[in-house]
Amino acid sequence: MIIRIWHGWTAPANADIYEELLLNEVIVGIRDRHMEGFENIQVLRRELAEEVEFVTIMSFDSLDAVRTFAGEDYEACVVPPAARKVLARFDERSQHYEVRAER
Repeated sequence: MIIRIWHGWTAPANADIYEELLLNEVIVGIRDRHMEGFENIQVLRRELAEEVEFVTIMSFDSLDAVRTFAGEDYEACVVPPAARKVLARFDERSQHYEVRAER
């Protein structure tokens, strides 16, 4: 299994807007692609002093499945234009990890 991790940060005033966009449009769009090898996605949110951090953790059964999602340059971030408008900054590259143990 491959885990894809990505971080994005937004101003507190935009945090709920971004979360709603992420949950109701971005994730729905990912789900509706019915990609073979895509397992699931988790969304984490953390309130900081000056900004709000979001982390997405996606699970895939292989790097080929990640490439189906993100393209040949599979480390490149996948951030739709509407999300870019409300994010203050974000990872341009996603990190990928091979799951070695799960208990």
